[in-house]
Amino acid sequence: MTTVLHPQSGTTRPRADDPGQPYAYQRRPLVEPDWRRFPGWRDVTEDEWRSAQWQRVHCVKNIRQLRRVMGDLLDEAFYTDLERDQTERATMSMLVPPQMLNTMDVSSTEAFYADPVRRYMIPVLSDRRTDWPSHPYAARDSLHEAEMWAVEGLTHRYPTKVLAELLPTCPQYCGHCTRMDLVGNSTPTVDKHKFTIKPTDRHEAMLDYLRRSPGVRDVVVSGGDVANLPWPRLESFVAALLDIDNIRDIRLASKALMGLPQHWLQDEVRAGMERLATKAGARGVQIAIHTHVNAAQSVTPLVAEAARAMLATGIRDVRNQGVLLRGVNDTPAALLDLSFALLDEAGILPYYLYMCDMIPASEHWRLAVWEAQELQHAIMGYLPGFATPRIVCDVPYVGKRWVHQVTEYDRERGISYWTKNYRTGLEATDPDALTRRYEYYDPIHTLPGAGREWWAHRPEAG
Repeated sequence: MTTVLHPQSGTTRPRADDPGQPYAYQRRPLVEPDWRRFPGWRDVTEDEWRSAQWQRVHCVKNIRQLRRVMGDLLDEAFYTDLERDQTERATMSMLVPPQMLNTMDVSSTEAFYADPVRRYMIPVLSDRRTDWPSHPYAARDSLHEAEMWAVEGLTHRYPTKVLAELLPTCPQYCGHCTRMDLVGNSTPTVDKHKFTIKPTDRHEAMLDYLRRSPGVRDVVVSGGDVANLPWPRLESFVAALLDIDNIRDIRLASKALMGLPQHWLQDEVRAGMERLATKAGARGVQIAIHTHVNAAQSVTPLVAEAARAMLATGIRDVRNQGVLLRGVNDTPAALLDLSFALLDEAGILPYYLYMCDMIPASEHWRLAVWEAQELQHAIMGYLPGFATPRIVCDVPYVGKRWVHQVTEYDRERGISYWTKNYRTGLEATDPDALTRRYEYYDPIHTLPGAGREWWAHRPEAG
């Protein structure tokens, strides 16, 4: 153990950065992996790689395209495993930008199977659980966002905040997507819902509702991913938000800041964001970008460049809202590595880590509440307080709750009980909304034997 002399007593004390600590902080320079290691990209130039258009055109959308990029890097068994998942389990269609695929370990088929980014971007059937692939209470719209639409696509769940889903597409599709009922193309197991009102009319209806709702001050502009909306349309919508007096915070949600940083480095986007930031500054309104990074290896020099380019426009912040996923970031070291890579190397603020929502076929990703509590405890004290991500459970009909806010917890049956301090639009006249307990469920495979047995005999277990 490394020690230092205590100046007053003359005795020795352990150093705070002692390698015997549970986690040893060390700055790790960011690396942009060489995309030319992929047989299909051997001749791709740096200019092409930095092109948002090239990245979009060369996204991997199916097994045939993945084979073309990978060449002989993967065994045939992997493709069989992937094809079965897409046919039997997948709730999201495949869409992986080259930027994201390039951060995965393709040194062998075994390494690719184990890769954290692969595990949530290109799930295979052998990843999924066979005992409980879905929780009995899993739901397509597990957070009931559509039930809380004030107008189509505008979820008003919190008293002062709304979610504006401007579009149903993204530059990349995550296997664990909480909006799997609406976002992306249909899959063999999920026929996606569709917006029924044309986009311009939907967007205007959202703005009209906000003009008539002085109690709303905060708008999350999302989808889908705002990077898929043509910039002039996004800028027009945000500029209109800035004309509404009661709007004080605007958050643009885009995983593409990590998955397709080339988009945010385009001249049109940078200039447009600077115009919005200038207008926001004149009104005293805060604009931030919220991205979605789950693993430290995803933070590359291009991601850092895009984040700093956005900060240079004058917006308030770039923040990360990751998702806690088994096999991806479910250890203290993985979460701290991610947080320090974001904070120190990219200027991105670690903000939230959401527990994976209770959508179908997600049990292999989900953690129990007690596991999330242990992880929150384990990462405390290493990061500055303002940059220590809060691990939250998004409880159906409630909203975000820090994992230690649970009111009661039946560990044997994996049922946690939560309360809230506000009414959603669904409960405007419900006298019990603020005293009712709302339930959330741990993955059944994490329960003790008696708990698994109890669930096995429940009628809803089918």
